[in-house]
This record gives sequence, C-alpha cells and structure tokens, in this order.
Amino acid sequence: MSDVRRFLGQNSLSLFFGALFLAALVGQSFAGWAAFNDTQAADGLVPVGWPEYVTSSSFAADVAENWQSEYLQFLLYIWATVWFVQRGSPESKEPSQVGRESDHAQEVGAAAGPGSPRWAAVGGLRRTLFSHSLLIVMGAVFVLSWFAQSVAGTVAHDEEQLASLEAPVSWGGYVTGADFWNRTLQNWQSEFLAVGSMVVLSVYLRERGSPESKPVGARDDDTGAEG
Repeated sequence: MSDVRRFLGQNSLSLFFGALFLAALVGQSFAGWAAFNDTQAADGLVPVGWPEYVTSSSFAADVAENWQSEYLQFLLYIWATVWFVQRGSPESKEPSQVGRESDHAQEVGAAAGPGSPRWAAVGGLRRTLFSHSLLIVMGAVFVLSWFAQSVAGTVAHDEEQLASLEAPVSWGGYVTGADFWNRTLQNWQSEFLAVGSMVVLSVYLRERGSPESKPVGARDDDTGAEG
C-alpha cells in the first residue's frame, strides 16, 4: 500500500467529515447569499456579491452561532460522562467507574506505559493540563466562537437597525437581548436533544460494526460495550 493510500485509509473518518464540513459550509454560503439578497430586494436595497456576503457580519454570525453550539455540546458531554452514567448505553462508563478513575486505570504517572504521551508520565501542572486538555481546548473553542457570534451578531443587528432608521445597540445590549438568546437557545436545545437521544436510543438500538453502538447481540443492560 502506498503512503498516500495508507494515509487516506488511516484518516478516512476525519477526512470524510472534513469534506462534508467544507461542502456544507460552501452550500450554506450560497444559500445564505441568495436569502440575503432576497431580503435586500424586498427592502429595496442593492443586492451584494458572493465575496461581499461571505465576508459580512451576517454570514459570520450564522457560522459562529452553529460552531459554538456544537462545541458546547461536546464540552458538556465530555465533562458529564466523567460523572454521570446511563445503564446500558455504550456512550456511558460502568457505574463503578464514576469519577476521574485511578492512575492505574488512566495509565498516568507510574502506570504510564512506554508508548504513553510524555506528559502522562510526568507529575505536577503538566500532567494536570494534559489530563484535562480535551476539555480545555473544547471549552476554549466554544468561548471564542460564542464571542465571535456575539460580536458579528451585534454588527449584523445594528446594520438592520440602521436600515430601518432605528438606533443601534451596544455589544452588551445585544448579548442580553431577546434576539441573541432566541438564536442561541434554538441551537442549544437541538444539540442537547440529539445527545440525549443518542445516549438513550443506543441502549436498545444497534448499528453493526459501529463503535458508537453495542455489539448487535449485546444485552440491553450491557454498559460501555462497543461494537
């Protein structure tokens, strides 16, 4: 197998979703551009070009709004699965493993193996940071995308206000207003529903060969098993 084929085969899952992401983002840009120009025409304003739209605050707010809700979903899911369990779900640990688990179970410190990441074997701040690195990065991306949404949303909102000959609002006024939280909570509730549904449905339903599912013949109360 050539190096390229080996790379594609070993990274096919991330490449697949990366391609889907780019395709969806491009599709959103063209659909959003058409919808934006429909609104412009209805308001008697001049249509804008695609490059102008994809660099606009309106497009940036829509994109960041979705990103922050997705990263919030994973941020909470990563944290919640440390402390909460769901009997029978492959998305859950066994009830006896609730919490951060022992150094031996986590293969850190003296229990680290020869192939373990270097920071797993050391102590102090480096091990602490590495032990929570996934949560830290997910949280940072959530905060940054939430902030980007709030800033771009403020600009887009003020542009609409000025077009309607109404007074613009400050960033603080926008993020405490109904428009911002209406858009934000629409995304959050759908993410929480999707994750909760996955946790519960995976107790009783199967997908053969998927690590997100239990083996087809596993008992319904078999917790943490992967297919």
